[in-house]
Amino acid sequence: MNGLPIVVRLAGKPVILTGEGEAANAKRILIERAGGRVVGRDDQEARLAIVTADDDAEAEAIVAELRARGIMVNAVDRPALCDFTLPAIVDRSPVLVAISTGGTSAGLAAALRQRLELLLPATLGSLATALSAARGAMRARWPDGGARRRALGTALGECGVLDPLRGDAAEALPDWLAGNEDRGSDRLVVIALKSDDPDDLTLREARALAAADTLFHRADVPPAILARARADAVRTVCDHVSGTLPPGLSVDVARAS
Repeated sequence: MNGLPIVVRLAGKPVILTGEGEAANAKRILIERAGGRVVGRDDQEARLAIVTADDDAEAEAIVAELRARGIMVNAVDRPALCDFTLPAIVDRSPVLVAISTGGTSAGLAAALRQRLELLLPATLGSLATALSAARGAMRARWPDGGARRRALGTALGECGVLDPLRGDAAEALPDWLAGNEDRGSDRLVVIALKSDDPDDLTLREARALAAADTLFHRADVPPAILARARADAVRTVCDHVSGTLPPGLSVDVARAS
């Protein structure tokens, strides 16, 4: 690693911000979203500073002055002057995903953030909050710490009842705690195809295909669509789904009428 990733609690704390313009405004918004107070460079309580300056010599002078006072500095677009860097952030509070390139390529970090924004459901923060509130209930059901960790690991695993990439994972938590895993995870998702292009699938549809245990589909569903499902998913060609659902997540795929 070229640095140690940390999360700093800024609630109510001062952060020095120097400079004006687009870069300074963006950093101001970031500081305030994290609960920090933006202050000038003369503030004596601040321990963090972000420096934006058009002139290299000016930036170097400000950084030197602040460092001499024991303040850690981020100099925007000047990695060599930085004591810390600011990552690209995917915010699913209280879950934060930070992507850092150590200041080598902000564009790459932004591109990765955009991909993760699509992948991580908006409800991820709700799942984290629900898991925190359920700590007592989990201890009661699994008094042994090792058993508790294994149960939680299985539930949070890929295609598990609490899989973090499932949009409804938080809703499944009560059933899981009650021991009704099957009832919480057995469900049918219906996908009505708008085209033969898998890129036209919605994010929810693509996630469902990728997680499906059983795939029901019409004979004319394109192979490119079916390829988005897991290789080990049970595939059944049928005109409609009837009867009792098999265990796990089932997906019914047909062309839109």
